[in-house]
Amino acid sequence: MEFAKVLFLDRDGTINRDIGSYVSSREELILIDRADEAIAIARDAGFRIVLITNQAGIARGIVTPRDVEDVNDYLNELLAARQTSYDRCYYCPAHPNYPHPEYDRFIDHRKPSPRMVEQAIADMREEGIEVDRGASFFIGDKLIDVECGQRAGLKTILVRTGHNEESLCEQHQIFPDHVADDLYQAVTGYILGQASR
Repeated sequence: MEFAKVLFLDRDGTINRDIGSYVSSREELILIDRADEAIAIARDAGFRIVLITNQAGIARGIVTPRDVEDVNDYLNELLAARQTSYDRCYYCPAHPNYPHPEYDRFIDHRKPSPRMVEQAIADMREEGIEVDRGASFFIGDKLIDVECGQRAGLKTILVRTGHNEESLCEQHQIFPDHVADDLYQAVTGYILGQASR
């Protein structure tokens, strides 16, 4: 059994700019400055990269699963320009306020539930890879990302890009292990220092 450390990353507002609605096309996916570099550095440091993203625009009829997957493919194309990539992506298409016969079965996978993280860990275990939760991180721009990471037993980082819900975390008494200006600072200013301990 191989042991692995993983960066579980939110997508919108963490890797790419939050455009105020669902990213439905390649044209709408705009990387946050140095996010691709941050992923490349993390991979070089031995981390696997797993995206964990709520995509309720699917249940709402704003985007299709094909749209989401095409945007994710495009993200990997952009990352390839930095000689890097993510390993896998899990997304939840459901939303409690928008019942949908096809997607309601995924409702309990929606962040802050840790179900998508647990699914990723189970899938990797089937491939002979055991995730070292103590050396793994969840990074996102929202309270639900911090909560999801904590519930999955991971270290958590809130980034100030996207929604930057730092004050909301304080209101709910849910504190990340670290707060960073962006993904690049999270990786270079915090994670690499933790990993070398």
